[in-house]
Amino acid sequence: MGTFLDAQVSQNISFSGGISIPLSSTPALFATLGLNTANAGPNLRIQFTATTAISSLASVAVPITIQIYRGVGPGRVLVYSAIETSPAIGVLGVAARRIITVTGCDYAPPNPGFLVYQAFVSIPGGIVVAPTRTGPESLNAAAYSS
Repeated sequence: MGTFLDAQVSQNISFSGGISIPLSSTPALFATLGLNTANAGPNLRIQFTATTAISSLASVAVPITIQIYRGVGPGRVLVYSAIETSPAIGVLGVAARRIITVTGCDYAPPNPGFLVYQAFVSIPGGIVVAPTRTGPESLNAAAYSS
């Protein structure tokens, strides 16, 4: 199993009051967290889970991409990417909702003593009926080493 080092959760609370945010082809940041890895042994790994809720009036399968990066800004590194293509199921004219959860791991990342992870969500360009982010959205991660 390994030695537990740190765990954090980033919960996006911007959806209170029924606000929804349209998705686009530009990846939208929905969570950021940092992990203390200062006392890690030689075999560091980060386990993470990200969740987002998407609503759409169309029940077509609009691909949703979730990406997890290590680091921030131009030097960040993509460590995980998943595309969800299942259609939302709903009644015609009523918004259908999908809860998308991904789980992954970043094995043997470089260890500067503190690692930052960010989660982004997007859809391909050219989608006519864009779904919206309705929340909740979260990223949780835990660091282990041996």
